[in-house]
Amino acid sequence: MVGVEDVEFLGLPDGLVEEGIGLRRTLCEVIRRHRPDVVLSINFRDSWGGPSWNHPDHRAVGRALLDAVRDAGNPWVFCDAGGAWDGVQFIAFSGSPQPTHAVDVAATFDAGIESLSRHAAYLANLGGDMTSPDAILRPAAGSNGNDLGVELAASFEIIR
Repeated sequence: MVGVEDVEFLGLPDGLVEEGIGLRRTLCEVIRRHRPDVVLSINFRDSWGGPSWNHPDHRAVGRALLDAVRDAGNPWVFCDAGGAWDGVQFIAFSGSPQPTHAVDVAATFDAGIESLSRHAAYLANLGGDMTSPDAILRPAAGSNGNDLGVELAASFEIIR
């Protein structure tokens, strides 16, 4: 729907992902295999801002990803996980309560709505008003847009 041609599932148990050496190794291997310039992920901070508490998978994957990007460039770590790759320029974490950058998404927002609408099982289990992709995405995009001076924006915490 949004132009992604290659999706790789790592077989990790939803809701039970644990931060640690095993997760770092798995992520390092994927980074070395795909050799990205930029890595995108979701907020890894403890909170989404305010009194909210972030999902444990988001926290675990994000923190492990920070280490795995560094590990991927180190030829002495996880030697059997592919050749070292130190080409990642930065990691962009969406939805962070500590954003450092924002991007105008007005031109592509409808594609994002359509893409999220394809995740029927996810939406069905959210309940309430959160079953509408627009209700999930528009409030944050509108708030980020106001901060950036545009209609709709996505914010990111960039870590180099």
